[in-house]
Amino acid sequence: MTSSIPAAEAAAPRRTVTAAVVQAAAPLFDTPAALDRAGELLREAVTERGAEVVVLPEAFLGGYPKGLDFGVTVGNRTPAGRELFRRYHAAAIDIPGPETGVLAALTRELGCHAVVGAVERRGGTLYCVALFFGPDGYLGLHRKLMPTAGERYLWGQGDGSTLPVVDTGAALLGAGICWENYMPLFRTAMYAKGVDLWCAPTVDDRDTWQTTMRHIALEGRCFVLSACQYLRRDALPADLRPVQGDAPDTVLIGGGSVIVSPLGEVLAGPLREAEGILTAALDLDELARARFDFDPTGHYARPDIFTLHIDESPRTTTRSSGV
Repeated sequence: MTSSIPAAEAAAPRRTVTAAVVQAAAPLFDTPAALDRAGELLREAVTERGAEVVVLPEAFLGGYPKGLDFGVTVGNRTPAGRELFRRYHAAAIDIPGPETGVLAALTRELGCHAVVGAVERRGGTLYCVALFFGPDGYLGLHRKLMPTAGERYLWGQGDGSTLPVVDTGAALLGAGICWENYMPLFRTAMYAKGVDLWCAPTVDDRDTWQTTMRHIALEGRCFVLSACQYLRRDALPADLRPVQGDAPDTVLIGGGSVIVSPLGEVLAGPLREAEGILTAALDLDELARARFDFDPTGHYARPDIFTLHIDESPRTTTRSSGV
């Protein structure tokens, strides 16, 4: 017996999500201006570009002080460097706090999901974080597990308690910040959580970053949404002296934002040497097609040989026992 339903009608409806990655920077040490800029960019991505998921770069709120040394040499700190860190600490945000409240209200209004890079202040320690927002408001955060090189005298290390995966209703959303994307075991842990949309807020503007983003798309069989800053010297306060140079148009971070498919195809970007917003319509059925012959923690895994233990408990320096 043959079906009388035409093939076009029998086919399942296409499932798509429109994603946007934002390439921009905000004035360093001016968090109110950064928050305003984040709101403007989110609104533009959603209302003018039709985005349902939006990713902003690493440390967008709080700033990424590219080219500043904070007076650090091995075994020595300077009073000027301590004062510069005080300014950086003051520009960081409390979570939850006023800034997360503003962004939560905006994503509720727009009905979108967003991943926003920020610098979190917890007491005397700062953390590089990715903040998750959705139609229900603030959803949680991921703290960068391993700051890179000189970042280590600015930021503390996250622990396994902040490795969230957010269900947007259409896809699972996760984040790896900048060089966390080079950590094989971190990637494995996130793949095991079923990430469909891998968000990579970053400040890595090298050509080699594109290779990494395409590799993760192929390895994780997921869409990769990488948002990089575009930062010029004139976005920094006049009294600072970045090592790259002091001319106002000196580019400190050159961008390279990109969107990649689960089979490694570049869908948008890379965007270079300018601010902008990249968008792409993501065909979610591509996830199953890509995982047909490779699923890194499923049918292509060998748990009889390799296993990964993940400690997702919070790590604290003090513990109190009740009487």
